[in-house]
Amino acid sequence: MSDRIEVPESFPGPGAVSGKRVVVTGASRGLGALIAHAFSHAGASVALVARTQKDLKAIADALPGPSLVLSGDVTDEGFNEAVADATVAEWGGVDAWICNAGISPIVAGPRETDAAVWRQVMEVNLTGAFLGARPSARVMGEGGRLIFTGSVRGERPRKGLTAYSASKAGLIGMAKGLALDLAPAGITVNVVAPGWFDSPLADGWKNNADLSAAILGHTAQGRWGAPTDLAGAYLFLASDASAFVTGTVLSVDGGYLLV
Repeated sequence: MSDRIEVPESFPGPGAVSGKRVVVTGASRGLGALIAHAFSHAGASVALVARTQKDLKAIADALPGPSLVLSGDVTDEGFNEAVADATVAEWGGVDAWICNAGISPIVAGPRETDAAVWRQVMEVNLTGAFLGARPSARVMGEGGRLIFTGSVRGERPRKGLTAYSASKAGLIGMAKGLALDLAPAGITVNVVAPGWFDSPLADGWKNNADLSAAILGHTAQGRWGAPTDLAGAYLFLASDASAFVTGTVLSVDGGYLLV
């Protein structure tokens, strides 16, 4: 048996998403807005999804490429189906669906966490992601990319963040199950798990000297993530270069889970 590997004349470019049609939920602020900008600058058409139309419109106006503004609640099944239909009607299909919408409640122990807060976190972070996955599986075919935004908290819980950690751990399990379910259709399913990034959601931790020191002490690179550190993970998983990557958690955390 020969041990030679036939070398192709060309390779798919990691992050090459020009011409792809991409849905991004939670796109009105923070990391969602960053993801939308990254894909638009890379040549993709981006459907922006969040609750507030005004904020989405501001993002859309700043993008260099084609975009759609679709405002609604990701926990609403009908709205997710409408997002899929609107994107197909406008661009003829969907190539990548990024379930990024999520919330993080205030830090509290189990006795201080109201049951309604628990349900809300699960409804947005986990159920909302599943309700986005359902129509994406309907409209994406061979080469489709379903990407979830997870968190290092899905693998390393933190005191006071039980609800959030549970929702992100559930997201990992859901993604792995969906990767099995959707593999026959040629759709990959993966999770990007950010560590601690300099974003509005992290302001409460970053602006607290003790908390910030503890976080950086658990981060091998000793710094907060910058927005540009995260975009490449999504671009890679949405590109043809990731065709054989599915059911994977890609941690972008500066080595947080190592320490």
